Amino acid sequence: MTALFPSSYVVVIPARYASSRFPGKALADLGGKTVLRRCFEQVQQVVPKDQIIVATDDERIADECRTHGMPFAMTSSACLTGTDRVAQVAQQRSEEWFVNVQGDEPFLDPEGLTELLTATAQANELTGVINAYSTIAQADEFHSPTVPKVVVDQNNRLLYISRAAIPTTKQLTFVSANRQIGMYAFRRDALRQFAAHGVKTPLEAIEDVEILRFVELGVPVQMIDVDSVGIAIDTPEDLERAREFLATR
Repeated sequence: MTALFPSSYVVVIPARYASSRFPGKALADLGGKTVLRRCFEQVQQVVPKDQIIVATDDERIADECRTHGMPFAMTSSACLTGTDRVAQVAQQRSEEWFVNVQGDEPFLDPEGLTELLTATAQANELTGVINAYSTIAQADEFHSPTVPKVVVDQNNRLLYISRAAIPTTKQLTFVSANRQIGMYAFRRDALRQFAAHGVKTPLEAIEDVEILRFVELGVPVQMIDVDSVGIAIDTPEDLERAREFLATR
């Protein structure tokens, strides 16, 4: 399995404390472990510990990393997005690929991460960004503004991503749709272009979905379909759902 992975990569987990919708969510307790620690352990099922870095700007999160032996890097509190935080880590390292796993994915599917790394290893020279998506099964998820919906072309390249319920019929009904998964792979040059822009692009700012900056800057985003999705912790209600899910496992 490891032979399918890129020859030069590192997994970066951006984790900030001052989340606008749920401050402190990375350190929220989930069955005796923090959300961040559970995410790290899921990644570690696939990637060696020395190739995983938590990127943060908060000493409370740094202390959590020190306590549990999770490698980390301090980044600027002025970072606009998690991807800007990953770009700062990239400035200090020499790898070609930087795989971004969101720190609010405590049930990240190791198989999905394996598929992303495999796609990264097989990417051609023109591919600068790879993102994952999964099928939406329920209408309430389709209509939720906390779930970014993905629209792709016939070659699985990203056309648009929105918090709105898309694609939809004239009657605004749910037929079929896909949701973005918080796993990305960025080539070093694509990250440099993203960070050099310095401000959010117009659609990125409206939707509050950072992958749109690549689309607006003309950087193609290749999407891959993964089978399963965990529970992303965006709100306190998500944390309660995650606790209920954990209790039934």
